[in-house]
Amino acid sequence: MTRKLTTAQAIIQFLKVQFISRDGNEHAFFAGCFGIFGHGNVAGIGQALQQNPDFPFTLCRNEQAMVHTAAAFAKMSNRLRTLVCTTSIGPGATNMVTGAAAATVNRVPVLLLPGDIFARRNVAPVLQQLESPFTQDISVNDCFRPISRYWDRIQRPEQILTALSEALRVLTSPADTGAVTLALPQDVQAEAYDYPEEFFQPRTWLIPRARPDADLLKRAIGWIQAARQPLIIAGGGVIYSGAAEVLAGFAARTGIPVAETHAGKGSLNFDHPQSAGAMGVTGTSTANRLAASADLILAIGTRLSDFTTASKTAFKNPDLRQININVTEFDAYKHAALPLVGDARITIEELADALSYRVPETYAAQISQLHAEWMAEVDRIYNRRHGPPLSQGEVIGALNSTLGARDVIVCAAGSLPGDLHKLWRTRDPKNYHMEYGYSCMGYEIAGGLGVKLAEPDREVYVLVGDGSYLMMAQEIATALQENVKLNIVIFDNQGFSSIGGLSRACGSGGFGTKYKYGGPENPQGARPVDFVANANSLGAHAVRARTYEQLSQALADLRQQRHTSVVVAETDYYDGIPGYESWWDVPIAEVSESETVRQVRSEYLEGRKKERYFWPSQR
Repeated sequence: MTRKLTTAQAIIQFLKVQFISRDGNEHAFFAGCFGIFGHGNVAGIGQALQQNPDFPFTLCRNEQAMVHTAAAFAKMSNRLRTLVCTTSIGPGATNMVTGAAAATVNRVPVLLLPGDIFARRNVAPVLQQLESPFTQDISVNDCFRPISRYWDRIQRPEQILTALSEALRVLTSPADTGAVTLALPQDVQAEAYDYPEEFFQPRTWLIPRARPDADLLKRAIGWIQAARQPLIIAGGGVIYSGAAEVLAGFAARTGIPVAETHAGKGSLNFDHPQSAGAMGVTGTSTANRLAASADLILAIGTRLSDFTTASKTAFKNPDLRQININVTEFDAYKHAALPLVGDARITIEELADALSYRVPETYAAQISQLHAEWMAEVDRIYNRRHGPPLSQGEVIGALNSTLGARDVIVCAAGSLPGDLHKLWRTRDPKNYHMEYGYSCMGYEIAGGLGVKLAEPDREVYVLVGDGSYLMMAQEIATALQENVKLNIVIFDNQGFSSIGGLSRACGSGGFGTKYKYGGPENPQGARPVDFVANANSLGAHAVRARTYEQLSQALADLRQQRHTSVVVAETDYYDGIPGYESWWDVPIAEVSESETVRQVRSEYLEGRKKERYFWPSQR
């Protein structure tokens, strides 16, 4: 039996019957499609979506933003669900490139269906076609090749019979997932083919929980039992595998402290006795001090980025051993570690079953003391009454005291991620949603939309700097269109505070990082952007908060609003949270006329000397 359908119709029919199962829980993998139509997809994918109303379609405002929404939806769903994104050819397609890069860097699944130039070529060059004198087999969609985990161009209708299965293999893989791009020539989308009926039968993709090698596990157990000052670093893999509860029990039983990456924040509640808080460049004094003296690092589900390792300076013990638990072999072997390639939850359970271990009493006392000192430091920052303008830390404190345990904060870029990583007190594994693999400005509001769509019963708070807001605020209109409530807090500090601080630290004085508007009518250079009026113009309810009392009242009012609302909090551009015994490699100009830059360069060279290579001989 066959079914005669266009390529586009067959694609949608196929996507509708793809299911995913882990631990016996089965559900549809695709929750619908986001898109903007143009001549490259309106008559193909657009027509197919129109005749499949049970596959929800949402009109967004920006192509990059909709990929962020899909990625946030997938991240909030522990990569067990995602959305499809479709665009026309040309700028509609390439607008998705940044979103695709963010999805792949963060290893979350999104399916991209951009329109493409004519496969039959006879009418070339068509509108928006990139011509090449050396080949006819290229289009702007080739930009997606290096940032897609799977890429294909569908030149004939029957090619989807093999391409879609490969796409789903990658999208559902715990190790290899990311952006998947299927470029669809606009003529091929509309061509019909007799597809076999079996192609449209429901298929369930089972997500396995891989177990580590038994011999390597035995060696890891020996290493842990020999350790005097071990430290766990929990990454996003802990959250995705649903291992937070298991890890909390393992840490309580062994006494081993747990530091967290951005993606892993929430693996432990902030008040867990073994919680060391944030790790690395944006880390706490507790985590960074413990890391410096650790004789064993047990890294779980982290790719060990430079922010986590403080540019390879965080681990100072010359006798350090490292064990990496990761579902991805590539990450498990980093730092010449003992690689336990396996699912985080299963591997922690197997370690717990085999271990009889408790940290020494002196180390336990040190952990307890450092934990108490850090709790007091956060209280100090939360309770400053700096303003007006408000300090960013006290705004974070006001938010933390207002939000419920299941509420979600969403952020991505600027100075906020660093301060939130240090200061936010998580009480749920999904309480903290940060896109920091790519740290993409503009992710915040679009990402908040994806988070809310994934779990509608949670209150979602989008925390966004004024710079990120100005880059991509228009998805407020999409949230209102879909009757999705977001609580948005804009931190208005009149510039790029994070990079301004970094520029000053590099000796460049904050050059080009502060909003200034000249002319005799504006002698102070104050910014003319009225964020309250801007948000109101998009349809949101918006208020301004200049004092702590105004902020507290505005945050209380947010929860009572029925639709997307905005609080604009005026914050101090120059006031920041301290760094805590960490370092980040940002190269300083080797030659400069500035004495300040020359001095910082000298300090930079001293810092670089602390960077460490990890060799197999250290195992």
